[in-house]
Amino acid sequence: MKVLASFEDPVKRQPLKLAIFRLEEISIPPFQRDISESLKKHLEMAIEKLGFLTPIVVVPKDGKYYVVDGRHRLEAMRDLGAREILAIVVDESLYHYILEFNTEKPPNVKEKSKQAYRLYMDFYREDPQLKEEDLFTYLKEPMLITFGFAIEEKDSRFPASFYENFLAKIDGFLELTLEEAVEERRRRAEALIDLNRVVNEKYGEFGWENALLKGEIVRKAIQRAYGLRVRTIGEDFFTAIERVKEACQELTVEDFKGLEE
Repeated sequence: MKVLASFEDPVKRQPLKLAIFRLEEISIPPFQRDISESLKKHLEMAIEKLGFLTPIVVVPKDGKYYVVDGRHRLEAMRDLGAREILAIVVDESLYHYILEFNTEKPPNVKEKSKQAYRLYMDFYREDPQLKEEDLFTYLKEPMLITFGFAIEEKDSRFPASFYENFLAKIDGFLELTLEEAVEERRRRAEALIDLNRVVNEKYGEFGWENALLKGEIVRKAIQRAYGLRVRTIGEDFFTAIERVKEACQELTVEDFKGLEE
């Protein structure tokens, strides 16, 4: 690393450094999201045309420097054969704030869920006795944790976006240590996977061919269980899942009149 300048950011006045790194000096944290090949190729073309104008952001931790913003730019530079990269070095305290970054491409709910799971498990490995509710600062949406367990441990194709509004009303941070909470999250993920199984069975029963209509089945089941414009659900997680599952099983094609396939 070669430090070019030291300065403060204009909002929080925190000390920062602008530095040149050799590419091999930059490490990838275990909770980074997956690479999008199309975004990486787009960045390669932009860098070739305009140059490398936006520094990546790195955090020092345990003697290494981890990229927390700019993974795609880093990989694009590797593919272009670059040997060095410009980076802003921030304080180690920002290491776990990975979900606050992602400025290259706003992640969808599935990407956020996978990243939330990886971040969650990193905390778990570091301190299993940490209370899950204390992760609020880093993981502001607890449903992403459950989705993450469903996607990363149960079914990589699980359609999280179909259940986003529903889970936001029934999921919350647990007053458990991570050692205990991990098993609870797995139970919640399993219940969610089972609900999705029922949705898939209903989809097959209707003989539909547009997979997006599975989302309509979920929406109709929630409406049948809790009303047309439900804002809050007072029941616990598993009771709510079972209620929507039963409502889904009761649906008929008649409930979808006027819906174009």
